Amino acid sequence: MTATANKSTETRWQRLLRTMLYGADVDRNVKAKARLGLAIVAFSALYCVIALRLVMFATVSDSHGTRRSVGADATATARPDIVDRNGQVLATDVKTPSLFAEPRKIIDVDEAVELLTAVLPDIDATEVRERLSSKRGFVWLKREITPQQQVEIHKLGIPGLGFLSENKRVYPNGPVISHEIGHVNIDNQGIAGIEKWIDGQGLAALHMAGLATDRLQKPVELAVDLRVQFALRDELVKAREKFNAKAAAGIITDVNTGEIVAMVSEPDYDPNNPREANDPTRINRLTTGVYEMGSTFKVFTVAMALDSGKVNLNSSFDARASLRYGRFTIHDDNPIPRMLTVPEIFTYSSNIGAARMALAGGVDAHQKFLRKLGQLDRLRTELPESAEPIVPKRWGELNTVTIAFGHGLSVAPLQAVMGVAATMNGGLLLPPTFLKRSREEALQVGKQVLKPETSQMMRYLMRLNAEKGTGTKANVGGYYIGGKTGTAEKVVNGRYSKTKLLTDFMAVLPADKPRYLILVMLDEPRPAQGTFGFATAGWNAAPTVAKVIGRVAPLLGIEPRFDLPKADQLILAKAVESR
Repeated sequence: MTATANKSTETRWQRLLRTMLYGADVDRNVKAKARLGLAIVAFSALYCVIALRLVMFATVSDSHGTRRSVGADATATARPDIVDRNGQVLATDVKTPSLFAEPRKIIDVDEAVELLTAVLPDIDATEVRERLSSKRGFVWLKREITPQQQVEIHKLGIPGLGFLSENKRVYPNGPVISHEIGHVNIDNQGIAGIEKWIDGQGLAALHMAGLATDRLQKPVELAVDLRVQFALRDELVKAREKFNAKAAAGIITDVNTGEIVAMVSEPDYDPNNPREANDPTRINRLTTGVYEMGSTFKVFTVAMALDSGKVNLNSSFDARASLRYGRFTIHDDNPIPRMLTVPEIFTYSSNIGAARMALAGGVDAHQKFLRKLGQLDRLRTELPESAEPIVPKRWGELNTVTIAFGHGLSVAPLQAVMGVAATMNGGLLLPPTFLKRSREEALQVGKQVLKPETSQMMRYLMRLNAEKGTGTKANVGGYYIGGKTGTAEKVVNGRYSKTKLLTDFMAVLPADKPRYLILVMLDEPRPAQGTFGFATAGWNAAPTVAKVIGRVAPLLGIEPRFDLPKADQLILAKAVESR
């Protein structure tokens, strides 16, 4: 009954197909044998294909497969362009030939070595001979050769040599922006600076997966302005030469976004020749070096006192006598033995006044304030190279006294810039960034660390110092500049040296409505013509800042303003009105 029912439900086409395959009356055993035979035929065909491929790999030269594999690896190392904030190319990939050999095809190794060293005199003949004498299917002989060298090697007619097109990283601006961009290795992998950061964002993983191909990749946009960068570097090179300094460095940052618009540490290096980066004198002093920043730290001391509410601009501190702590004596370079107001302490750069001001706040409050402004912890940015600040293990009164005027605490200059920028922009601490960042994005990552009125008073003091204090040589006609000098004695053999100095100047521009903060730092400057034997910051770092501002202010869109009133009439008056 069931069989009859099944046959009745079978369609005409199904019956026709069954009859063609098995006949009209075929039992189950015949059907099973037919299926088994079909499976055997299918698997036999598959194994024949595999066997044929194995025979081909065993008998045919592996050069084609090797070239394809290595070529794929070379393509996988493609990197995105790096551009400045205006779209100017800072780093890009170009195709370049690389020379390889298939040792099994080399007929006369000695002849090949002799001919190749004539065209490529920089290669090691012994190493080339060893590679060509091996039984390997593929060896590199020279990566990144010139097109002319490729033509000459072609003319040699040596069998077993070939070329692969690889991606080579090129930096068209040479050393101008090396410490920000960093560089890559021979395999086009980032090993320093923004190049290493790019790999850390997932490019290295794409390389390993073979997915980072030559497809158009979105450029990495930096905050740096190449024009400003060039002008800053040019003035630092001139300053280093004029003052016979060991090194020079500078930063220009947007105080409202935290963007690094320019950063130079000179001597620098050419990323097209990354071996220069191994020279210890060419380190990035702004992120990997830590220094006692001298009197620019008085910005933090005064800001702490004013922000506490216990001190105002009319408060006075006793500077009549030096401070003694055991074998240490704290004195002023240009003593004014009387009670000094807060503005006087700042403009005369009184160590005694700053120390007493810090002590009035207390050791714990001083330490907490500096930590709040990011001076006691390692600063993290897109650049992987950064240094840990050197903080006293046991922080007592003597530490607070010396740190108040910029000794006894060593920080990376970039983190000092970050802290001072917060005292200028209304009290917002913004982590520095080398990438483009909008004001809205900055507000999302910023942290309010000072009262806005404290920042207003600090802008007044910075401008006052440029008008009649230690920063007068930083003035540039038409630009309302504020600033603070810093001169620190370097430690040599455990003692502070009177002749080896680190000088720096922090300038805010414009002082009434800050947009940019500029740092210039000189390492071990010497007296020069016109400095009257002085090597302090007011005689070298300050005038260098003036020259930098004269060149970069127009590039930054800051228009000159003339006949502006004094700081107490413009900035201080606004501070009083806002209360």
